[in-house]
Amino acid sequence: MTFDTALYILAGLPTTIALTGLALLFGAIVGFPLMLAAQSTFAPVRLLTVGIISFVRSVPPILWLFLIFFGLGSGLITLSAFWAAVVAFGLIAAVNMAEIYRGGMVAIHHGQYEAATALNFSTYRLYRDILIPQMLRVSIPSAATYAIGLMKDSAIASTIGVAELAFRGNQISLQTYRGLEVYAVVGLLYILLSLPIAALSREAERHLRAKVSR
Repeated sequence: MTFDTALYILAGLPTTIALTGLALLFGAIVGFPLMLAAQSTFAPVRLLTVGIISFVRSVPPILWLFLIFFGLGSGLITLSAFWAAVVAFGLIAAVNMAEIYRGGMVAIHHGQYEAATALNFSTYRLYRDILIPQMLRVSIPSAATYAIGLMKDSAIASTIGVAELAFRGNQISLQTYRGLEVYAVVGLLYILLSLPIAALSREAERHLRAKVSR
């Protein structure tokens, strides 16, 4: 593999990082109110939210990508391939993060709620000081695992022309007929991207565990 070829593949790295980061950020923000709605005591809201989460998770990511890019992006809204991918993966990330948050919330002992009620905590203080820190601590390992999976799934965006790592690797492979070498390099780059995510999740979990224990 030549130096120019390696640089061409590496040029897709910012796109992969941006696509993964934006989709995960959207999912992390939207997933929380989705989780709250899925646990609502108002049955219609709860059932509707649970139905939406189940529906979105049941449809393959590549189909959402095609629906948004070739559906919305071809008539109703003008979307580039990159932003169509961000919307598609952000939608998927939102419902998956909602489930991750729900798992973290369920793991909190019910006695925490009773203690907060006995101390006359407001709902805001209950979530800010007790529930959210513990929920995040429990959720971080699962969220990090999902972030790594989301980064790998971002390769699907190459099917609509997003010039990320897999797209550029495929182009070089078609031009040089050296698929094994090229895809090995692309795979190595995905591994190198995964390592910092795992390390950051461990550090964040350690920090939150220390904060909760104080």
